Amino acid sequence: MRTAFYISDGTAITSEVFGHALLSLFPVQFNHKTYPFIETEEEAEKILEKISESFQDTGERPLVFYTIVNVDVRKVIAKSVGINYNFLDQFVAPLEKVLGVPSKPEKHRTHSIHETTYDIRIEAVNYALANDDGSNLKDYHEADIILVGVSRSGKTPTSLYLALQYGIKAANYPFTEDDMGDMLKLPSALRRYKDKLFGLTIHSERLHQIRSERRANSRYASLQQCRMELREVENLYRREKIPFLNSTKYSVEEISAKILAQTGLQRRKY
Repeated sequence: MRTAFYISDGTAITSEVFGHALLSLFPVQFNHKTYPFIETEEEAEKILEKISESFQDTGERPLVFYTIVNVDVRKVIAKSVGINYNFLDQFVAPLEKVLGVPSKPEKHRTHSIHETTYDIRIEAVNYALANDDGSNLKDYHEADIILVGVSRSGKTPTSLYLALQYGIKAANYPFTEDDMGDMLKLPSALRRYKDKLFGLTIHSERLHQIRSERRANSRYASLQQCRMELREVENLYRREKIPFLNSTKYSVEEISAKILAQTGLQRRKY
């Protein structure tokens, strides 16, 4: 199996994202290795040894994706026996020509505590935690969005991802069996914030599987119960004209992106 190295004198998030995006286009399995904070020539030399060892072990030249600001460290990595992809060299020079301004590379500029949106994102994470699962209704006026849906439909991980990745204050509220009655109605605590609501749903078979892993052989996890609850919430979404998304086949990243595209919420990422 060919190895892919992701190397940076920062967090290595950028090299990972670029590298994974490229490799995802190919139906090939890779052995992924990430090395952040390679900030000295000595540390870079040790990485060269790892790259050489990988080549010797597999007989295939590793793919080396790197974003390194320090020129001396970058020169060391460029000498590797791998197939090297320096994202900064690839894109910075053409951008300098287009913008007419020379670049000023600085370490830790992209993913650090000094990033302009850092405090916004941390505040959003704290908000998501404090307003998870309908535990706190008094701060809904601060929410950018309120996710609603049955238990285990993906509300909590999506709320946290929206907060950490985009700085969006996302609360979430669960519809439970106690809410169903003869017909599920929109709780008064949510009605005044109806314009902030976004619903999640999921295929009943998938919900049954997820709940069974948590409470096997329970009424809560039964397929009949899952079908009943989903039928009620989807009817509510349609009746109240609440936008909603079926999360069954999507990752939390995809769910979040689709929500942003559908609602037009502003990303607070950069």
